[in-house]
Amino acid sequence: MNGTRQIAALVVAAGRGSRAGDGLPKQYRVLGGRPVLAHVLDAFMDHPAVGAVCVVIDAADEALFREAAGDHAARIITAHGGATRQASVAAGLAALGGSAKVPGIVLVHDGARPFVSHPLIDRAIGAIEAGHAAAVPGVAVTDTIKLVDGGSHVTETPDRSALRAIQTPQAFAFDALVDAHRAAAFAGTSVTDDAGVMEAAGHPVLVFEGDPGNIKLTYPADFEAAERRLGTPAMPPALDDIRIGQGYDVHAFGPGDHVMLGGIRIPHGQGVIAHSDGDVVLHAATDALLGAIADGDIGTHFPPSDPRWRGAASDQFLAHAAMLITKRGGRVAHLDITVVCEAPKVGPHRDAIRARIGEILGIGPDRVAIKATTSEKMGFTGRREGLAALAIATVRLPGA
Repeated sequence: MNGTRQIAALVVAAGRGSRAGDGLPKQYRVLGGRPVLAHVLDAFMDHPAVGAVCVVIDAADEALFREAAGDHAARIITAHGGATRQASVAAGLAALGGSAKVPGIVLVHDGARPFVSHPLIDRAIGAIEAGHAAAVPGVAVTDTIKLVDGGSHVTETPDRSALRAIQTPQAFAFDALVDAHRAAAFAGTSVTDDAGVMEAAGHPVLVFEGDPGNIKLTYPADFEAAERRLGTPAMPPALDDIRIGQGYDVHAFGPGDHVMLGGIRIPHGQGVIAHSDGDVVLHAATDALLGAIADGDIGTHFPPSDPRWRGAASDQFLAHAAMLITKRGGRVAHLDITVVCEAPKVGPHRDAIRARIGEILGIGPDRVAIKATTSEKMGFTGRREGLAALAIATVRLPGA
């Protein structure tokens, strides 16, 4: 790369990825023992020609992003996404435009394409340095394509020799793309990629050689294929270091009209006295996961003396513990939780709690057990002064 213009990568990672199935947004799911986004960031942060990286995330995913970014986080510009991909890219462009060194070239990449290679990045940059304002990677279509009408009848068979499946990173002259996005927003133009934004603004778009291996993870089967490609199946037999961790938490009742249990708001005549939201189920579960990997406890990672965690939602504590396990190449295999209280009743909310915990951990609700009992009116729980939860976690780690 011999160009003199600053080159920036803009990674779009604000989507929810609902087609990939239940669980975390796909860019934060584990692939080869690490979040998908971590693989993407490595490719751009380690490329010698890329001078800046901006990641567009959902505002609710700050903690997940920091975990995925790891040591890269301090050197990454972040922006919060909009309601559409187009709006998210516009937000990222604004963040780059307000940075200390405005780029001359920007590479826009999907956060769910973890196999982007340096040669592909080189080709993207080279196309813009050769004088093009817009260039996108494309792969020849090998299947026969049919156009169909509303009744699913074939209306046309295009010549596949002229068809290309378009990938990312898509490369652009920065100022031209910014202007094209502004024009599209003003005109109400809606497109599915940034090449479309440039086309709508009248710019010719070059298609350069893509990479068949540069797949986008969209459906559950895509993740299975990606794991096989990395040689790390989703639950490999090599995860034979089986760990057990236990957790316990208790909170006294206080003024309020609800309690949080397992990430679910449950109406009650009292609240709990706590620094965070006082969710004893998620607190006990977090300590159980941390215990399984011998990595301190919830107070070590989220000290109550830190004002950042005042009133905080406890789902981020559990997600953090799960992320520590995935960083070690491990999996949460099972979580067994018992709630001890006279009230509120847990049974009516059991399935919702199991589903929510499964969502946080990226596992099925069949791997989450929720039980409830009283203390036969003995002790502080029997006197309805508070409630408690006990948790046992089973974790699988790679063998030594």
